[in-house]
Amino acid sequence: MRLSRRAVLSATTVLPLTASTPADASVRRRAPVRTGFENLAATGYAALRGRRVGIVTNPTGVTRDLRHIVDVLHADRRVELTAVFGPEHGFRGTAQAGGSEGRYDDPATGLPVYDTYLTSGRALTEVFAASGVDTVVFDIQDVGARFYTYVWTLYDCMAAAQPLGLRFVVLDRPNPVSGRAAQGPVLHREFASFVGREPIAQAHGMTVAELARLFNGEFLAAPLALTTVRMSGWRRSDFFDTGALPWVPPSPNMPTPDTALVYAGTCLFEGTNLSEGRGTTRPFELLGAEGVDGRWAAAVGRLRLPGVHFREAYFAPTFSKFQGRTVGGVQLHVDDRAAYDPVRTGIGLLVTARRVWSGFAWRADHWIDRLTGSARVRTMIDAGAGTDEVVAAWRDELAAFSRVREQYLLYG
Repeated sequence: MRLSRRAVLSATTVLPLTASTPADASVRRRAPVRTGFENLAATGYAALRGRRVGIVTNPTGVTRDLRHIVDVLHADRRVELTAVFGPEHGFRGTAQAGGSEGRYDDPATGLPVYDTYLTSGRALTEVFAASGVDTVVFDIQDVGARFYTYVWTLYDCMAAAQPLGLRFVVLDRPNPVSGRAAQGPVLHREFASFVGREPIAQAHGMTVAELARLFNGEFLAAPLALTTVRMSGWRRSDFFDTGALPWVPPSPNMPTPDTALVYAGTCLFEGTNLSEGRGTTRPFELLGAEGVDGRWAAAVGRLRLPGVHFREAYFAPTFSKFQGRTVGGVQLHVDDRAAYDPVRTGIGLLVTARRVWSGFAWRADHWIDRLTGSARVRTMIDAGAGTDEVVAAWRDELAAFSRVREQYLLYG
């Protein structure tokens, strides 16, 4: 449901920068990035005072000195922290892809930890009701891709909090691959799933607070009382390593910011019979299969995709596809982040893999359609379309999304 701009703004609060975090652009360029949590703490947790607070978070919810915010808030008498909600991989991050930690009491704090993974709608509303919280805080590091499930945990939690009249506070963190223009196809609603609930671009170019504003304004049945706590010192052109923040892997196969840089394109190989590099030290940067040889690296190299080169590579995954077997393929080497387009690169890799390797196949369940948001990429590649033709097919829908996106951005 498309809500009026006035209705959304009346339900949404953006916490201003504090006196200790000046907004002047010349100062911001010199200062390290301060997260939403840091700016909230600078106010003495004003937005949480007098509230019964529950936090949706995971191992990435840390301070600059690597203390978890749950531990910090639990020890602070100014905040009544009463519950924790864990997403995919769990609150403490022990579960692999497609798993979670279940319901338990956190040994470090004694707080009840509720499992939100694969829970949505009325069932998730009941979880919030049972927890007794009146304010839900969200603080998780995203990686900038539509099919990374934490953004849909955010969406599901917002939708579940709304019927109870709960306040919702989003503590912002950087988009690690910058907040440049959105890239890639936009989800078609008939292909909605937990790797894409609503029509946003494959590489959305937004922070989690900006996404929360978009969800509140465009997709929820009715707006909720949303507060977004901005970062300071972050600009849309910034990559993660420019912010002087520690990188904590947001999931087991996202070990470095380099992984995040390629993920929005190479995760598409989850929808094929090739390895996407799980079970190696460079997941999503290494791709391959048995029977693939140097012809693939040569073919994709001839596309002259901007900002990236490809090396013929051989590897043996320790788990997932081709476990313990040597496969051939490519390794991506991004040498110009500003020019690099992860989605175009992913399409180029799919197009050339299908052309040079006779064993290429899509997953039988057409998972590629969920990842790309429609059947179009799969059917066009099967019909022999080239990289430029596939990318051009989503131009109009991406332009329409970009116009909507612009209304909800918080940073220049």
